[in-house]
Amino acid sequence: MTNELIDLATQVGRALEAKRLLLVTAESCTGGGVSQAITEVAGSTGWFECGFVTYSNASKTELLDVPAAMIAQFGSVSEEVAGKMAEGALANSNADVAVSTTGIAGPTGAVPGKPVGTVCFGWSRGDSTYTERLVFSGDRQSVREQTVAHALRGLLRFIE
Repeated sequence: MTNELIDLATQVGRALEAKRLLLVTAESCTGGGVSQAITEVAGSTGWFECGFVTYSNASKTELLDVPAAMIAQFGSVSEEVAGKMAEGALANSNADVAVSTTGIAGPTGAVPGKPVGTVCFGWSRGDSTYTERLVFSGDRQSVREQTVAHALRGLLRFIE
């Protein structure tokens, strides 16, 4: 775990604590990396509810209520699915704010229009959900670290 990620997670924790909000994560390509960064921070039990690691399409449907038809239409790596993952994490937890990640970390898995490094994010709170699609460069570990950092930075913007 890099110092940058721990620093970002600490900032997220302070912001959540100041607003008395609980966080939930819904992760695919990061395999729990966002949750790991969050729980590196002492006292995170005060603002972190839980995390879902939904690597398979079936788990996205079963645990986060992402419609299978949506995955079939847009693909699991899509802004539509990322947004629904975040909303589903909120609906299936006691949290107030959610972040989701779904992507292709590589080195394989690219499909037309979605190269290795493509990651979709979702941030949700109440009636508001924001999604984003980025393409990162580098190897698998680098893509995953960049994804965790971006998810945390996005949380800071989303909850402020």
